[in-house]
Amino acid sequence: MFRTRITDLFGIEYPLIQGGMRYVSCAELVAAVANAGGLGFLSAHSFPTPEALRAEIEKTRSLTEKPFGVNLTILPKLSVKPEDSARVILDARVKCVETAGGNPASFIAAFKEAGIKVLHKCTGVRFALKAEQLGADAISMTGFEAAGHPGEDNVPNLVLIPAAVDRLRIPVVANGGFTDGRGLVAALALGADGVAMGTRFLMTRESPMPEAVKARYLAATERDTTLICSSIGDSTRVLKNTLTDQILELERRGTASHEDLMAMASSLRWVQAAERGDPDDGAYAAGIGVGLIHEIPTCRELVQKIVTESRAIVGSRLNAIVG
Repeated sequence: MFRTRITDLFGIEYPLIQGGMRYVSCAELVAAVANAGGLGFLSAHSFPTPEALRAEIEKTRSLTEKPFGVNLTILPKLSVKPEDSARVILDARVKCVETAGGNPASFIAAFKEAGIKVLHKCTGVRFALKAEQLGADAISMTGFEAAGHPGEDNVPNLVLIPAAVDRLRIPVVANGGFTDGRGLVAALALGADGVAMGTRFLMTRESPMPEAVKARYLAATERDTTLICSSIGDSTRVLKNTLTDQILELERRGTASHEDLMAMASSLRWVQAAERGDPDDGAYAAGIGVGLIHEIPTCRELVQKIVTESRAIVGSRLNAIVG
């Protein structure tokens, strides 16, 4: 068993977190992560109605008795308002929430009053300090390596995590580029209390991502992700494919409007492409760590491999170096 402030805070066995991912973070995946000893988060904005989110929470409970949470993305144009999703989370008495996106102030206050633990996901130390001030229980620091939205500061985790740990009192989770035991040990050495993994958990058997798309991820190297939409201040790390090449060319030329770029890069488009099993017609979020993924295990196999690797690194290699 690993014991850190994160395992104590959330009542989990290992400091391994599966962050909320649209479309991917379903009951089967989240429960599998929980049953393996980690912490999984459903993605509230994957569901078309508050009732659908409520049903997925209950389905997850039917699959695991261990802790799990819900990711609440705070953005103004979601199909279901964050306030409505928050009410479901409160009514369902979910134990923990991962907040992300916009200002979490009112949500953190409501969750804290209900005794819900809050992990706030952010891209900069200044945002983390504000979340700590607002009452967040822990911070998930998203580095430049991460899939999706890594922010506009372009600071990698090798610097970002120590910078956050030096200034925060609450636990820090390292997010971005982590796939194995080497990454977990490195994050702990940098001062983090755990790691969050998106792309790595996407590439498990319990993940609903279609096999044709998983095959594209599996073939990728560390050079096969790119940042799109940086020209409009909305940098998003995605897997390189035909569509992302087109987006980058339009950005280079400056010939596409903000609305055109957002439509091409939208989650709606990539979800529709995924449902068709098309790996080229969607901007699929992918972290740089995709280049370290060479198989598609079950969540239990993945967690146990990471734990075994971590123990071997600490117990033999590092001891041999400094002993």
